[in-house]
Amino acid sequence: MRRKLKDFSELVMFQHSVFSLPFIFVAMVVAAHGWFGWRLLFLGLVAAVSARNFAMGVNRYLDRDIDALNPRTAGRPSVDGRVSTGQMIGFIALNAVVFIFAAWWINPLAFSLSIPILLVLGAYTFFKRFSAAAHLILGLSLGLAPIAGVVAVESAIPLWSIALALGVMFWVAGFDLLYSLQDMAFDKAHGLHSIPSRFGAQKTMKIAQLFHLMTVILWGAFVVLAHGGLFGWLAVITSAAMLGYEHYLVHKDFTQIDRAFFTVNGYLGFVFFGLIVLGEVL
Repeated sequence: MRRKLKDFSELVMFQHSVFSLPFIFVAMVVAAHGWFGWRLLFLGLVAAVSARNFAMGVNRYLDRDIDALNPRTAGRPSVDGRVSTGQMIGFIALNAVVFIFAAWWINPLAFSLSIPILLVLGAYTFFKRFSAAAHLILGLSLGLAPIAGVVAVESAIPLWSIALALGVMFWVAGFDLLYSLQDMAFDKAHGLHSIPSRFGAQKTMKIAQLFHLMTVILWGAFVVLAHGGLFGWLAVITSAAMLGYEHYLVHKDFTQIDRAFFTVNGYLGFVFFGLIVLGEVL
């Protein structure tokens, strides 16, 4: 059982949950002007984890033919047989049901949005087969996190949450561009659509810089609209500095992509969340 759980954790790369979870709770804290209660904390975690498991399960299931050809992904559990196709389908269905049920338990608006959200989460895998806009679809998938957070608390979608969500979308799309540089040659050879395979490394890095500039601008708009105050601006400025460091690492040496992707972006969300919480508390 422990081995199988480890295989599923590797299948969905559970540690990558650090990218979306902080921004769900940023939205919940801002919407509630502080603590939003144990019930919503529990349901928020269940919804976030099940939605991400669903999205990653769909991606791994549909991409197993492509992943088998790529040396970087050939050792994934979906490819080497540690998780069978039947188990993946069951995993996808289970997480979809859990997510819909959690949304129903939260409030009627969350429930009505649950299936459209699942459709968006499953779309990324299809898009990269015919459009370089797949990076933005992936960004949109994680950008839905703060929308889900504010819906859970307010049963509404205020303007500040849209600015926060769009900022997350460009943040994720930007670092996905940098991460995709590793597969530029593979994507080109196998007819997969990505910005690196279409425009090359140098233009991709400039597009990623533009996306992250948009992130900083949109998060600034979030602070203004949500009356975030000093700590909100500190969150934006600190995020801008961390994104700048990320681009410095990748520009300096492509072998630093994993460090930029996992370490810098992993810390960014928690730093942003911590400063927003401090602002609400103080």
